[in-house]
Amino acid sequence: MESKSLRAEKLAMSRKIILGIQHMFAMFGATVLVPKLTGLNPSVALFTSAVGTIIFHFITKGKVPAYLGSSFAFIAPIIAAKKSFGIPGAMLGCLTAGVIYIIMSAVVKTIGTDFFEKFLPPVVVGPVIMTIGLGLAPTAKDMATQHLPTAIFTLAVAIIISVFGKGLLKVIPILIGVVSGYIFAYFAGIVDLAPVQQAAWLALPNFSLPSMKEFSASLPAVLIIAPIAVVTMVEHLGDVLALSKTVDKEFIEEPGLHRTLLGDGVATVFAALLGGPPNTTYGENIGVLAITKVHNPIVIEMAAVFVFGMSFVQKLGALIRTIPPAVMGGIVILLFGMIASIGLRTLIENQVDLSNNRNLVIVSTVLVIGISNLAFTIPGLGTDLKGMGLAAIVGIILNIVLPKSATPGTETSEVKAEEAVQQA
Repeated sequence: MESKSLRAEKLAMSRKIILGIQHMFAMFGATVLVPKLTGLNPSVALFTSAVGTIIFHFITKGKVPAYLGSSFAFIAPIIAAKKSFGIPGAMLGCLTAGVIYIIMSAVVKTIGTDFFEKFLPPVVVGPVIMTIGLGLAPTAKDMATQHLPTAIFTLAVAIIISVFGKGLLKVIPILIGVVSGYIFAYFAGIVDLAPVQQAAWLALPNFSLPSMKEFSASLPAVLIIAPIAVVTMVEHLGDVLALSKTVDKEFIEEPGLHRTLLGDGVATVFAALLGGPPNTTYGENIGVLAITKVHNPIVIEMAAVFVFGMSFVQKLGALIRTIPPAVMGGIVILLFGMIASIGLRTLIENQVDLSNNRNLVIVSTVLVIGISNLAFTIPGLGTDLKGMGLAAIVGIILNIVLPKSATPGTETSEVKAEEAVQQA
């Protein structure tokens, strides 16, 4: 099969480079957006994202094709902590969140992952993965509607190349879509090249290196940010499951969930120590994997190398930052939809029977809670559990408490047998 051959180590270097650039485009918009919203430094975010991804690949033995970028889940808590305790306080909270990941990694390694089969069957996993993509739909809409003609043109090019492209073109539809959309946007008059002219060629990212004294004065900020780690760990699991379905490998077992959690946690601690936002596995890059069918982790590592270099080359970073949101809006419509489709495929391939009321209740509840971004305030902590994180927890609880036989609206084998006798 083509997908297997493209995953092989014989993937040509020229192709690895082009595919790596495509993954860089996929992650760039969201990774830079988080520091823009939270007041952190974008170049630092790019640097910690790149190094964090390499750390993750080292810890997971180079087996998981995941890219780590800035986490959206921490935006509101970082803003709140930064307002009261400054950047040191916010970074202390982010560092603590990474430590929680590391601790949970040790727990998972100790007790194993057998409990996932009990608590996370396909009827729960499928809709949770769907909410990853569908829950981001409003983000795609907001980006695309900033200049809808550009978004539509970009999306159209990516779809045409993905469906009708041949050879190398078929595996870089995102890259071609972005370049084509950028050219379209330039002639539409929505590209501002002034930041490129003003940027220096080379410059160190403006790292923030807090002292232990600053950390100790900001301990209350931990309660604002650290609890979000509970939610993002559920999202991490959803992303790893989505990756497993995309690549058709059981990453929960090998290299193991404990390694992916550890990689994510260490990357987040590293980012916090330098003034960068927490890292998380990126759904955008999962979408690229689904479209291209190229699952070789070296392609993601190439993207990390490019991002690392870009954090120092200020003009190149400035050029990519001039990509209008509408261009990326057209692209993420396709990428987020691909992620949702992976969740749907999970239900279909595992033959989840939606005529069974139990299954129907679980899938329906998870989808609506996840997509609506319904929030639940955790008592005593004042932080919200919402969206996919809340949906996953509700799905797990429903799977535990709802009986697997004689559910409302279904018939037991004894009832069916009795009706058959009566009809005879």
